Amino acid sequence: MTDLAAKALEAGKAWGGFATQPRLIAERENAVFDVTLHDGRRAALRLHRPGYQSGASIWSELAWIAELAKRGFPCPTPIETEFEASLVSFGSGHKASLVTWIDATPLADLDDATCMAQMENLGALIRQMHDATDQIETAHFKRPNWDAEALLGADPHWGRFWENPSLDATEVKTLLAARDEAARQLAGLASLETGLIHADLLRENILLNAQGLHIIDFDDSGFGFRLYDLGTALVQYASHPQLAAFTAKLCKGYGCDPSLMPLFISLRAFASCGWVINRLPTDDPRQRLYADRALHCSALQT
Repeated sequence: MTDLAAKALEAGKAWGGFATQPRLIAERENAVFDVTLHDGRRAALRLHRPGYQSGASIWSELAWIAELAKRGFPCPTPIETEFEASLVSFGSGHKASLVTWIDATPLADLDDATCMAQMENLGALIRQMHDATDQIETAHFKRPNWDAEALLGADPHWGRFWENPSLDATEVKTLLAARDEAARQLAGLASLETGLIHADLLRENILLNAQGLHIIDFDDSGFGFRLYDLGTALVQYASHPQLAAFTAKLCKGYGCDPSLMPLFISLRAFASCGWVINRLPTDDPRQRLYADRALHCSALQT
């Protein structure tokens, strides 16, 4: 048994244990396991990476999705322990949470035609999430910021993207110029809607089944520009020949101006270029992959 699996079993005791062996399905910021409770319910167990989010921050995320689910939004629901706790501590400072399982297929596993057909629905779903969030008291939530400083400041939330190790000197200058241009554009959009956002609406976090679309993995949620959620949903299509069509459909569903999307696609591309720096070896090909996308997206701004 691996160390992670042993930790999953230890954490699971808070929910009465599991009927089957936990199955690891993802290991990024958190380790996520597919588990089955003794009452037959299937769930997702998250072992939260120590130091990534505080207990208050994780609690805020869980409280948010619980409130969204109460309002009919299609997302996981926290499963509480018998002591009515949604977040538990175990071992030496480790934390775990359990949420309902959604039996659906990620858009990342579906073809482009299917994804295109869902773009307008996705835009409407993001709008539903934002509107429902405006009905929830979020001022006491402790979540990261995704504002201009966190995206483009001296020390962005996910890292100084212009210091990606795969960049040469000319490319660094290109990204620094793009950073300045993005800051200028943001400063000129004073009326942008802000609030609590998902902040990681990549295709793997958007699921589809017969009931429609569902959103999972709110681990990076925080307070920022609402259109950043749309830019994130589009960033994986940044080099797609039908980017304009994906953008038009998503923005139609959400109800916003498609001309704003190049900026927000770029902001997400920059963030990802910074995210990868300290998470993978300097010679990992994904360093260059994210750098190339950031460079490509910097040209979309103009």
